[in-house]
Amino acid sequence: MQGFVFQSTKSMMVEPGCSARIGEVVKALGCVSVLMVSDPGVKRAGLLENGLAGLKAAGVAVTLFTDVEADPPVHVIDKAVAIAREANVDGVVAIGGGSSMDVAKLVALLAVGNERLDDIYGVGVAKGPRLPLVLAPTTAGTGSEVTPISIVTTGEGEKKGVVSPVILPDWAILDAELTLGLPPAVTAATGIDAMVHAIEAYTSKRLKNPLSDSLAREALRLLGGNIHTVCKDGQNLAARQNMLFGSMLAGMAFANAPVAAVHALAYPVGARFHVPHGLSNSLVLPQVLRFNAPAAEHLYAEIADILLPSANGSASHKTVALVEMLSALPEKLALPTRLRDVGIAAKDIEELASDAMNQTRLLMNNPREVTKEDARAIYEASL
Repeated sequence: MQGFVFQSTKSMMVEPGCSARIGEVVKALGCVSVLMVSDPGVKRAGLLENGLAGLKAAGVAVTLFTDVEADPPVHVIDKAVAIAREANVDGVVAIGGGSSMDVAKLVALLAVGNERLDDIYGVGVAKGPRLPLVLAPTTAGTGSEVTPISIVTTGEGEKKGVVSPVILPDWAILDAELTLGLPPAVTAATGIDAMVHAIEAYTSKRLKNPLSDSLAREALRLLGGNIHTVCKDGQNLAARQNMLFGSMLAGMAFANAPVAAVHALAYPVGARFHVPHGLSNSLVLPQVLRFNAPAAEHLYAEIADILLPSANGSASHKTVALVEMLSALPEKLALPTRLRDVGIAAKDIEELASDAMNQTRLLMNNPREVTKEDARAIYEASL
């Protein structure tokens, strides 16, 4: 075994209803005044109420910031940081999807110290300090509650990442009750997003290790075994908790064995066309799998053993079966299946391919080198 480094969120709470205990968690971290970060939809759905009640019971003052946008742009982060500083908070809590959690990570970092957002993009640049940070996901998708990554939309068609262990949260709160109201389409897209995290971690060319592999395999077992159930029966609490746990395991895996070409090609789709991140991944996944197959066939065959235990034959046969299954999954879950379904036309492909090639942080992890011509061909095949 080669040596490796593995980092993750220090503490986790996994139990339906546990978001009501956020107050005691925050108080134990020494906080007396926190910024709670979320988005308008989560607030309207009433998903903040248990957390707010718990904070009130613990005697912790709360300042609300619920203006998070999907794929958060810089101005949203700047606004949240300003509010946190004005309120002089000593901790940050997020209850929401990946965008809310990403914003909360950066607020916790930028509300103290002297670092500026423009100066900390990249891997290992941000040094801290940061405020105590507690994250509670409302989707089973991003795994942001256990990753040292925050993604920012910095301009039309461009996303950048802040990647540093300093923004790993202190606590991940996994309360499946927060996911019960997710519509089937959101459930499906975020679930596929989590599956992509596990697949790309398992096949990553860089930093793949036995622990990330174990987490990715178990994540795929949970996600593949429950995604159809939660899309058909959104009130199935056990299946929802399995999805949330699987998403977290996938997050732990890809935080250490980083994602690759699926995400690199999905980011421009989300940034330019405002397609939700999970759906962007879903739209390009089949063609990226086909492209990678010559270099990752043995690993795809191992994934097929998890998701398609009935598959048999050679690694090549198993890989073909896996790609066919994952290609058919979005349609079975009633998601769009082609880029044209979300408003992308042939005239857009050149620009998308150019944007994708800027994602060098991700492309270097892909099991097969991706050129601009390759990216263009993948987009064309996905159209």
